[in-house]
Amino acid sequence: MLTALVLVGAAPAGAATSTTRAITVTTSAPRTVRAITVTTSAAAQASGTPVLVTNKRRPPAGFRLTALEVERIAAADPVSIAELAHHKKAVAYEYTKAPGEWQVSWFTPPGKPGTKQHELLQVYVNDATGRVTQAWTGFQVAWTMARGYPGAFGRHVNSWWVWIPLCVVFMFPFVPWRRRPTLLHLDLLVLLGFSISLAFFNDGKIGLSVPLNYPFLLYLLVRMLLLAFGKGRPREPLRITIPVSWMVVLIVFLVGFRVGLNVSNSNVIDVGYAGVIGADKLTHGKPLYGGWPSDNPNGDTYGPVNYYAYVPAYAIFGWSGAWDDLPAAHAAAIAFDLLTLIGLFFLGRRIRGPSTGVVLAFLWAAYPFTLYSLSSNSNDSLVAALIVLALLVITSAPARGVAGALAGFTKFAPLALGPLLLRGSGDWPRKRSLALMVVAYAITTVVVFIPVIAKHDLTAFYDDSIKYQANRPAPFSIWGLWGGLSVEQHLVQGLAVGLAILVAFVPRRRGIVEVAALGAAVLIALQLGLTYWMYLYIPWFFPLVAIGLVCSHPSSRLQPAVQAFTQGTLRERGVPILSKAR
Repeated sequence: MLTALVLVGAAPAGAATSTTRAITVTTSAPRTVRAITVTTSAAAQASGTPVLVTNKRRPPAGFRLTALEVERIAAADPVSIAELAHHKKAVAYEYTKAPGEWQVSWFTPPGKPGTKQHELLQVYVNDATGRVTQAWTGFQVAWTMARGYPGAFGRHVNSWWVWIPLCVVFMFPFVPWRRRPTLLHLDLLVLLGFSISLAFFNDGKIGLSVPLNYPFLLYLLVRMLLLAFGKGRPREPLRITIPVSWMVVLIVFLVGFRVGLNVSNSNVIDVGYAGVIGADKLTHGKPLYGGWPSDNPNGDTYGPVNYYAYVPAYAIFGWSGAWDDLPAAHAAAIAFDLLTLIGLFFLGRRIRGPSTGVVLAFLWAAYPFTLYSLSSNSNDSLVAALIVLALLVITSAPARGVAGALAGFTKFAPLALGPLLLRGSGDWPRKRSLALMVVAYAITTVVVFIPVIAKHDLTAFYDDSIKYQANRPAPFSIWGLWGGLSVEQHLVQGLAVGLAILVAFVPRRRGIVEVAALGAAVLIALQLGLTYWMYLYIPWFFPLVAIGLVCSHPSSRLQPAVQAFTQGTLRERGVPILSKAR
């Protein structure tokens, strides 16, 4: 079996190699590379792995065309003509990619030994018809995620007959049929506005999809900051146009639909697959970081808590050892989704009563992007669930320290909420409460890393997660797509860090609404500076945005215990809780 070392980007790509010697190959855009092995076995061809054809004049077994014929066909495609006009010295390699399918890749000419060739153009040709089926240049050579393949993320959830009705259901209970629209209606439309970008992304037009995300992110950032400082707060109680009992029925229906769609028509992306692999490693006492399978070599890029969360589902459903249907990943994603919904209900119930809890649970169940995450079977709802947990226990310093650390060591972004959780709600707590929060956070961190420390795995953890994430390039943000904006990106990142620290001090008076709004602002600011941004990250801040928008409405009935919760823990401030609200 012939093998060749190939360096590819962070997404699967059909990169070219030589079978006579090992050469290093990268894509045409700068990116972090990783090593995988491509074989010339029949199994590789069946799985869609490109297999180099060394004899260009003889058809490979099971194929009609020769490599030379395929190269001429691919070179005559209009996309190829336009690209090769700028790269006249490009070198072509031909591969059998799957039964009846060819791949032709053009690379920059070989240079000195040890230098890298860059893949410039990738063309697919059907062997039976002799016609070009796909042609890709630029970022879409290496990033198959950017090609707009139907159902690559979530399958049928992207269909108009699923997405548009969900958008209508999401807005329906709040539509002002006989009254003037309010700022809440604009807020809800902005949350749905990411759908415009997603439509272009699903069509493979990342030149439009990427920049279209930023107006909505910036709006939500400003909205949450203003809300946290008392600006733009509604003057009237929240009004819904349907009875709360109907909303409960809708939640039940939506949950059934979401779970049914997950079971019957969803896919497990590499994120969910990584969770199952990590659970398998933990169960068998293997090092968690390093030595991952070749079909998911960068799956160890998350925090340890992420992999712990998959252990129960793995224990029940197991794993075949291959990237198959992965029922454990489905079960885990469903559990994360339901836990977030339940957590939002209890949080809203504690803030304003059962009706508010129902509204928050409905918003989660009806929001299309939470279903997008569920149908992709990613781990992003786990981040949301742990952030909601941190708000549920916000009045207990040790508990919010534990919840904050657990959330932080899933996908690292919630670590930015550390200063916010240190302060909690209300005025600055007493020194004892601060100490308890810090100690609980530190102890939880140590406990989380015990399996990593026991396997002397800290170096691999740093290299494969922190370092990899910090240097992870991608065309899914303006920083990666446009390039040349490193100064501007570092400025945005610095402002995000400054905001994360600043929210520990201002505003001086805060309740749960302000804490939620500040948390959403911190996470959105952080996402604005990311090179690798995806729609799956919207559920990170969505629960906090929903809490801020819904619970900022005034209520005519505010119970004493609720008042203590929304204005901060009175005991932490050394003030006795009164029997009646003032």
